[in-house]
Amino acid sequence: MNKPIMSILAVVFLLVGCASMQELSNDVMQQRKSETAGVTRFYPIPADQAWEISRAVFCWEKVDGVEEHREENYLITSTGMKMVAFGSVMGVWIEPVDSAGTKITVLTKRRVAKDTFTKLNDTTFFERFEQGLKIVQEGGKLPVVPPEKQ
Repeated sequence: MNKPIMSILAVVFLLVGCASMQELSNDVMQQRKSETAGVTRFYPIPADQAWEISRAVFCWEKVDGVEEHREENYLITSTGMKMVAFGSVMGVWIEPVDSAGTKITVLTKRRVAKDTFTKLNDTTFFERFEQGLKIVQEGGKLPVVPPEKQ
């Protein structure tokens, strides 16, 4: 194929990919409204600390970008297509239960339901979150580079 056709195909592919990620974001938000979707865990830490650890997890997992909605208690992010992974959208809701406890709900929507290569899911999020929590509880600072997986 010649270069102009390849360029047009690349732009079309990117536009379709962006629309798909927007649709996934909308799906995640709609599912959250049902309050029955997602995986929820409670942590005995303040919401501000949970927020910082969640942001670190997204950094470690090399997401495409993070939208922070502090006033609505959630962050949303996505991963795009990489090699054989098709990508996903993840929403994380951080809700204070009391001054020392926080409820975290994670909801993930994969672009392709049976994609086993996309790393961003509730299991990896909570594994990384607990790594970050341990670092903070031991008096350390959250690193920019991801710690070794345990």
